Amino acid sequence: MKASTFHKNFILFSVFSVLILSLLSFKANDKTIVVSKDGKGNFTTIQQAVDAVENGTSARTKILIKAGVYKEKITVPETKGAILMEGENPENTIITFNDFASKKNSEGKDIGTTGSSTIFIYSNDFTAKNISFENSSGRVGQAVAVLTSGDRIIFENCKFLGNQDTLYLKGAQDLADKTKPSRNYFKNCYIEGTTDYIFGAGTAVFENCTIYSKETASYVTAASTPQENEFGFVFIKSKIIGNAQENSVYLGRPWRPFAKTVYVDCEINSTIKPEGWHNWSKPDAEKTTFYAESNSKGTGSNISKRVSWSHQLSKEERKKYTPENILKGNDNWNITKSLK
Repeated sequence: MKASTFHKNFILFSVFSVLILSLLSFKANDKTIVVSKDGKGNFTTIQQAVDAVENGTSARTKILIKAGVYKEKITVPETKGAILMEGENPENTIITFNDFASKKNSEGKDIGTTGSSTIFIYSNDFTAKNISFENSSGRVGQAVAVLTSGDRIIFENCKFLGNQDTLYLKGAQDLADKTKPSRNYFKNCYIEGTTDYIFGAGTAVFENCTIYSKETASYVTAASTPQENEFGFVFIKSKIIGNAQENSVYLGRPWRPFAKTVYVDCEINSTIKPEGWHNWSKPDAEKTTFYAESNSKGTGSNISKRVSWSHQLSKEERKKYTPENILKGNDNWNITKSLK
């Protein structure tokens, strides 16, 4: 009888020990860093928090950013492990800087479009929620708010504020190996700008987003999709609106000849020109780009005057244009799981 009781107690103790160790392990792998300007967090700047993230770790580090305007230029190196950067809401959690392409560096040379970004995201598995990213330099030419070249990147409920070249999905733009993936998913985001304000070689899905062409706007996108990539920029159930003049803005123009940009089930207002697309004075690009729409709605959606070299997706083609299919890649990336 005593032996039986001892055996039961031993089993209960063992189970309890395993549970405790599991909880401790979970907490160790679920690291959280708090950034607060008032000194009540772990750090007062976001860059300090990024620097504290372990290199190469498989566990995700959560960086909680308290409300405030953080004027700093941030780099997320490619060596960093997975990061979730979460603000309180995009109205009061703002990351901003005011660099621009023609600004001079210490050697008296232009810092360039790439160098102008407020935040550089080179790492993989980066997620941001409830944050505004801003380039506050004004209308001074190219001035990037966010630059991404990593893979499996997500923005949810974020704002991207700027003018020309607001969002640079750089991807493999300057790499010899154009097959390096750089997949980006935007959900419930707001992106504003004037000229080419969404541009680059990355693959990106914008779902339920607001794309806002500001006064004097001219081109929404300037994709430079590598020839090897099936998808470039895809807008799904998004609003293409703004306060630019009627019939003054193009849906896109090709930065590189194999640019791919598609709008699916989008509301397009009267700021968009009836012809829709521009060839950037590159007639040959009309043969190599893939610019398409499917089921566009709104005052700017009349397809009868679209340029002859653009497309309307067939029923069969449309089946491919889901976020899951566009972004799955060779590793079957699960965007739903990454958002949790």
